Amino acid sequence: MIGHIAAAALALAAPSATPGVTSTTITIGGTVPISGPAAAYGSVGRGADAYFKYVDSQGGVFGRKIVYKFLDDEFNVSKTILLTRQLVEQDNVLAIFNSVGTEHALAIRAYLNDRKVPQLFVGSGVSKLATEHAKYPWSMGYLPSFAGEGTIYGRYIAAHTPKARIAVLYENSDFGKDMLNGLRRGLGGKGKIVATQSYEIADSDIGSQMARLKSSNADTLMLFATPQFAIFGYVGAFRLGWHPQVYVTSVSISPDIMKIARFATSRKHVEGSISIAFVKDPTSKLWANDKTVRLYKSILQRFLPSAKPDDVFNYYGMAVAYTMVDTLRKAGRNLTRESVLQAATHLNETNPFMLPGVRVQTSPNDYYPLDTVKLARYRGGHWQFFGNLVSARD
Repeated sequence: MIGHIAAAALALAAPSATPGVTSTTITIGGTVPISGPAAAYGSVGRGADAYFKYVDSQGGVFGRKIVYKFLDDEFNVSKTILLTRQLVEQDNVLAIFNSVGTEHALAIRAYLNDRKVPQLFVGSGVSKLATEHAKYPWSMGYLPSFAGEGTIYGRYIAAHTPKARIAVLYENSDFGKDMLNGLRRGLGGKGKIVATQSYEIADSDIGSQMARLKSSNADTLMLFATPQFAIFGYVGAFRLGWHPQVYVTSVSISPDIMKIARFATSRKHVEGSISIAFVKDPTSKLWANDKTVRLYKSILQRFLPSAKPDDVFNYYGMAVAYTMVDTLRKAGRNLTRESVLQAATHLNETNPFMLPGVRVQTSPNDYYPLDTVKLARYRGGHWQFFGNLVSARD
């Protein structure tokens, strides 16, 4: 009899034994650059947090409220490592979620996998997060493949401007190198990359790189850069009197970032830029009456009133938070880190924040949650989608 009572007590206690899980809360965490050279991405954390607060106001996940601890790593890898250890060892989070940065995610991957802590929906599309899943099964990105994005641009150039002379500004990291390698594959021998210049995250100026790219007589410029350096690229070309066709990576196309680039140069200089997208643009009239866009604005108004609706990194934060909530629900009432990983690797989600037709799908052998996107062109202060959905597989 005593044995039965003890067993029952252990069973009742089991859920609370999972780090980050109590009868009333689920605590998750991650690092976001709220300050530093990539501070624009801070809204990714704030937007996700606002969405979780909205979910909590609706009853949470099986009655548990989500507590999201996002810490400022200043886009500094050493701080990412330190703060991630703090979240795991001191804050006892259930999972690391929505951390921003490619090199940052790769730097903490082995640590989290050794401890079997889910590292989910990282703000990166670096190939290694998907292709090395057998070695690091607890780590999953969220963004479409960077290499696949570069390939899309290459194929578009090959089909529409096959004689293009291409200059590339890229971050000297796995992010930038994936984009450049994808571009080369997509070109398939058409077009010609006539110059490449890299930059470091710590750089304060890229004037010399831009001057070298212009001197190549390129008519097409690829900005494989985070927001601050994408703006530097636009401004650098403008100051040199160089007006190439610009392709800019999807991680830097929030309307407020483009507005800064436009104001720092000219409307004509930025007009016609090409990128890819997978979420709705909540600043566009096209989605003015969309119920998810209306929800986004109402959540901001209620839980993040200081935020700007045209800072679409807030919107992206809500999109990835939606997938995290879906994952927690699929993981069941008796949450464990194993059940969360099981749910994350078996997604087939219609995420209303995404463009129609874009699904969030995963399997134990597929760690690319998002693999379809649309091309977009910047016109009149907004991104306008064109063509059909295309694959972003690398």
